[in-house]
Amino acid sequence: MEKIKIEKLSLVFGKGKSKALKMLDQGKTKAEILEATGCNVAVRDANLTINEGEIFVIMGLSGSGKSTLLRCINRLIEPTTGKIFINDEEITRMSDKELLNIRRTELAMVFQHFGLLPHRTVLSNVAFGLELQGIDRAERDKKAEETIELVGLKGYENQKVSELSGGMQQRVGLARGLANTPEVLLMDEAFSALDPLIRSQMQDELLLLQEKMQKTILFITHDLEEAIKLGDRIAIMKDGVIVQVGNSEEIITNPADDYVKSFVENVDRSKIVTAGTILFKKPKLARLKKDGPAVVLRTMRDIGVTSLPVVRTNRTFLGFVKIEDVVELKKKEIKTIESIIRDSVMTVNPDATVEDMLPLLSKTNLPIPVVNEDNHLLGLVTPTSLIAETTGKDKEEINEIIQKAIEL
Repeated sequence: MEKIKIEKLSLVFGKGKSKALKMLDQGKTKAEILEATGCNVAVRDANLTINEGEIFVIMGLSGSGKSTLLRCINRLIEPTTGKIFINDEEITRMSDKELLNIRRTELAMVFQHFGLLPHRTVLSNVAFGLELQGIDRAERDKKAEETIELVGLKGYENQKVSELSGGMQQRVGLARGLANTPEVLLMDEAFSALDPLIRSQMQDELLLLQEKMQKTILFITHDLEEAIKLGDRIAIMKDGVIVQVGNSEEIITNPADDYVKSFVENVDRSKIVTAGTILFKKPKLARLKKDGPAVVLRTMRDIGVTSLPVVRTNRTFLGFVKIEDVVELKKKEIKTIESIIRDSVMTVNPDATVEDMLPLLSKTNLPIPVVNEDNHLLGLVTPTSLIAETTGKDKEEINEIIQKAIEL
């Protein structure tokens, strides 16, 4: 279900906006528009759909427009053109009063530098948004205490935030955002100011909280590793343009252009690429009741393999047959292959990563069967595919290396 929808949103800073917009329509670049009009195109024709309950990450380098786009969503910055919808309501047409209500009840923002009131206590900071809504003290303190416990700060309610570490202050900021029970949490480089270890811990905390809360979270970062760890989907921006949208695996295995490719080239693909992406979907099969030794042997020789997966007619995976066993059956004039099926075979599901599958290579020289929850065969992952994903070499190069090794 769509929670946030952004349609053709552009944001232009400067006095010559009308001319700049015409140049945008003409396809002129950001640099050309800046030179001709003195206007800076911060966001250009952005179109996004963010689903309810997902963590959606927008990432890019400094100046890419990612934080600016975020601020357009709650109208801290007014877009020049385009529309923004939350729950199918167009917030770009709302009055100030309507917008204020949306900000207080449906949207919450967590900033990079916390944005806390340093001389107030943790409890007072967390309850601050509820105080602005006019909620009485007993009720807001109760709600604030519940949220403080949720983020792991129980016992620190009466501490001043200036006395807390950076990681704890960010927890306070997160608790303040959650205290209003918002439907949408906007997080602008929320963990960027933290030390690496604390940052990793906060990422883990956010994922644990999301399991409980199932909020819609829009998270801004310049760090691809953070985007991959947190994001159900990722949008990559450059010069105000959304270059690519997809899950981490789609972006890593199929980058839209050289800019995205440069982002992902140093990522450890083995932790992200899954069996569902690299499996061979239509392998030749041996069917238990239909194919006898003669048919199976002919299939093996036609495609040049020494083993075949065996399935029932409904594609339930049973195991493999090896060529030497099939030859023996044929010699003995046995008409079925059931007696030679090797069923002690490790299978994986489509979500298994390359890292998960690599240990299996040491246990078998067979392809790895990929099955669904009903044990139906979806395809095979070959050792060559696994090595290709691990080493970055293409399959032809790997096959050549293997062939040379055999010849030696």
